[in-house]
Amino acid sequence: MTRKICAWPIWSHLSVAFALSAVWWLQTAGIFAQTPQTEKKAELKLDTGEEIFRAACIACHGHDGKGTPQTTAGFERPATFPDFTDCSGTTPEPNVDWKSIIHLGGTARGFSEIMPSFTEALTAEQINKVAQYLRGFCTDRAWPRGELNLPRAMVTEKAFPEDEAVVTSAVSTKGPRAITNAFIYERRFGPVNQLEVAVPFGFLRQPNGSWGGGVGDMTLGLKRVMAHSVRTGSIFSLSGEVNLPTGDKARGLGTGVTIFEGFAAYGQILPKESFLQFQGGVEVPTHRDDANKAVYARTALGKSFRQDKGFGRTWSPMVEVIADRELATGEKTNWDLVPQVQVTLSRRQHVRASFGYRVPVNNTVSRAGQLMFYLLWDWFDGGLREGWR
Repeated sequence: MTRKICAWPIWSHLSVAFALSAVWWLQTAGIFAQTPQTEKKAELKLDTGEEIFRAACIACHGHDGKGTPQTTAGFERPATFPDFTDCSGTTPEPNVDWKSIIHLGGTARGFSEIMPSFTEALTAEQINKVAQYLRGFCTDRAWPRGELNLPRAMVTEKAFPEDEAVVTSAVSTKGPRAITNAFIYERRFGPVNQLEVAVPFGFLRQPNGSWGGGVGDMTLGLKRVMAHSVRTGSIFSLSGEVNLPTGDKARGLGTGVTIFEGFAAYGQILPKESFLQFQGGVEVPTHRDDANKAVYARTALGKSFRQDKGFGRTWSPMVEVIADRELATGEKTNWDLVPQVQVTLSRRQHVRASFGYRVPVNNTVSRAGQLMFYLLWDWFDGGLREGWR
């Protein structure tokens, strides 16, 4: 995803609007030209983000970016008035989300229409400088930046810690008919940690022609970012998971054994909105008689396209290469390809969907292709029904 000026969505953008409106008004009215001292300010032409902020924003946001107290503010402050020093609310947002609001107004991301467009009042360079200056109020570099939050692939886990709810589905296209689904809940805590709970559920066609269903093996996981850099465009994480035997193995809904899984995940921003993601890991069952130890490697390569001059709906086609092998005598490595495309659905871009098809490359006699789908809700950015218009 992309998270979208998170914890203070509407009022964050409104306050930026007030500040930039004041800048535009001051420039237009020529107020800076009243005294020799103010003439010097006029000569600066608001060339830096700091000049814009200090010329017009301090009245609302204070010199430290935490916001002017209600006792001195010229408007009724909401309870969620933005604090630009709050890293948890500012770092998850990529710069494109900040700039799209300033360029196109609040409705560009499904926020209040009171936030106007500043395309005519400010140049693209000035907007870039304002956004960059606001970034500087968060001084804790432990928080990964939103630019590193790459599009979610169907199978490859990404390295960025998330606040998301995801429903996935896969339908076998040949052989025994089966529909496998999962509900995944991810919650971030602190700058670099994430908890995950996954509950699979499926429907299988029985030999007598009837359909049966139930819950599969539940997964609990912990992810931690080990290194990240927006300068190099890279992020690296380590994760550990435990798969609990909550499903019915006799009905094909579980393994019947606890499995511990560990993996590394890496993400890399490439030129021109392209990206690369990699995941490699190992699965170790507690009882080798019920399941084999296994290893896997997954890679996703894709590119994002943004409509409306880079600020609208985002399309992210990608392809995954997947390899997995059970570590037992006679077992072979399975290779799959998964072409797919992710698309943002809401204006806020916090609701996304993806469609793909998993194609077995080898060992195709015992392995069927799968139609794959997921629906993603980035709940940190607002309610499921918010941000659509």
